[in-house]
Amino acid sequence: MQAMSRRAAWWAGKALLTMAALGPLTLVPVHAEAPQVKTQVPGYYRHALGDFELTVLHDGQIKLDTKLLKNLRAGDMQKLLAQQFRGNPTPTAVNAFLVNTGSQLVLVDTGAAKAFGPTLGQVPANLKAAGYDPAQVDAVLITHLHGDHVGGLLGTDGQRLFPKATVYVSQSEAEHWLAADAVAKAPEARKGGYKLAQNATAPYAKAGALKTFTGTTEILPGFKALPTPGHTPGHTAYLVESKGQRLLIWGDLIHNVAVQMPQPEVTIEFDSDPAVAARTRKALLAWTAKDAGLLVAGMHLPFPGLGHVRADGRQRYSWVPIDFAPWSAAP
Repeated sequence: MQAMSRRAAWWAGKALLTMAALGPLTLVPVHAEAPQVKTQVPGYYRHALGDFELTVLHDGQIKLDTKLLKNLRAGDMQKLLAQQFRGNPTPTAVNAFLVNTGSQLVLVDTGAAKAFGPTLGQVPANLKAAGYDPAQVDAVLITHLHGDHVGGLLGTDGQRLFPKATVYVSQSEAEHWLAADAVAKAPEARKGGYKLAQNATAPYAKAGALKTFTGTTEILPGFKALPTPGHTPGHTAYLVESKGQRLLIWGDLIHNVAVQMPQPEVTIEFDSDPAVAARTRKALLAWTAKDAGLLVAGMHLPFPGLGHVRADGRQRYSWVPIDFAPWSAAP
């Protein structure tokens, strides 16, 4: 053993002397065999709901300043954001939800198109990436007529992007936004929103493809409209059900998940009736937290915007997203 150790030491010393004689080593940079791609995967996600196939479509992302949020001190907002490792302004997703029932394609909201800048407007591309064409959509259910939900009704040519679809919106929402004198009566700073809603829906109305409904009602088999006013006068959530499995698509109940889940009384500048919006949010959060079997989807929840609500105390809640999972048919 000692002889082997001496031999190993001799060779090690010889190697060091040889390296020293060669002089300083020149480091050769190592490059990857392929360049960085610097693009993201297509923005869609599938989930089975009974016999239905749900596909979440990512329209993009915008950043919302906490100055838009009301009823909470700035310092307290920053603490809540920091707990979720979020900054200000906060990146906020815009989502739409496509349901294939087996006999119909039903789209809930459409995204913004290019009405809010270049970071949005990806619903058409992600719809095609998911294997569908806009011409295949049979119905479009609108939660409310804000531009980031109806801007995507139109294609780049200003015509119907979904040529065979019937568009459904609550009557009170339509009366508020689409009345002939709505733009004239609107505050100057909000006239653009009214014009956008009217322009987006006009080609469908002209074609007889814009329908309204009132109250809690079944719009299509498996799709029930639930009035959830406050954010807008006719804001609507949709309860989707197949084989006992349920999904509540709650629209704009939440804009900032890090702040409004633990503090449901926080409203946002876009709310038409902040007090009603806060009451609606508290009621829906209480319901969804209590009903553990109810899956929740939101237009401004982090993509893919699917998960559950957990109660963290008296009127305090947190968001529990679903895990990414491979596709499998529902049991």
